[in-house]
Amino acid sequence: MANYKGISRVGIIGAGTMGEAFIAALIRSGLQPSSIAIVVRRQERGQELAKKYGVTVVGLAETISSSDVLLLGIKPQGLSELLPEIAPHLRPQTLVISLLAGKTIAAISEGLSGHTAIVRVMPNTPTLLGKGMAGYSLATGVNEDQKKFVDQLLTATGKSLLIPEELQNALTGTSGSGPAYFFRFVEAMIDGAIALGLSREDATTLTVQTIVGSAAMLEESGDSPTVLREKVTSLKGATAEALGVFNEAGISKIVADAMAASAKRAAELAQ
Repeated sequence: MANYKGISRVGIIGAGTMGEAFIAALIRSGLQPSSIAIVVRRQERGQELAKKYGVTVVGLAETISSSDVLLLGIKPQGLSELLPEIAPHLRPQTLVISLLAGKTIAAISEGLSGHTAIVRVMPNTPTLLGKGMAGYSLATGVNEDQKKFVDQLLTATGKSLLIPEELQNALTGTSGSGPAYFFRFVEAMIDGAIALGLSREDATTLTVQTIVGSAAMLEESGDSPTVLREKVTSLKGATAEALGVFNEAGISKIVADAMAASAKRAAELAQ
């Protein structure tokens, strides 16, 4: 359980998938649900989360003015409209945590009348299971207790990495968007298995368990992906034939181009 020194209330603006993931992480790490206030657009969504987690649904101004930490979980496109609503109620010592892809610390600070206690976090969807990967960058006004809070919170979401802000878009293209690349590959494997004559149910079972087991080997064996691939690949065997198709199609370039496109779009969202 985390000991959140100096943190008596956390406000969360935007309670979609990622906002909910951070509600769960806060509670999992030891913060009492009664210490979490959420701001939602839809009343029924607020009621759902209040019932599920025991958090409190509060108005925007009250949440901002009473929170030691304010977490922004809205869509990036809505930030420019939200910041002027936040600024008049924000206390100087409040830590602002942004989960918004592409939005820079400088832009958030400017919209909050020069506020400097800001953390920019890029999480991913496995955060929902406590298996996430987040990269985060700190503004100059974040104090030591606030840094510890961020470390403890992100530990409850999975793993985290402190990075220079200029690498945030690269991180978005890697781990932020990464789960979608993975899921798309799984879809393709299932479709390929069906084309070979397997039922959708069996194709899904075979593919998902293969992926789960392979991921566990990658995490637990201590071997690199290259070593693990080589262990499964016999010279001129069936696996080698499949990998040859990938290589002929330029899989490394396809993946690199896709990641670059994600990073580029993240940069565009900052504009």
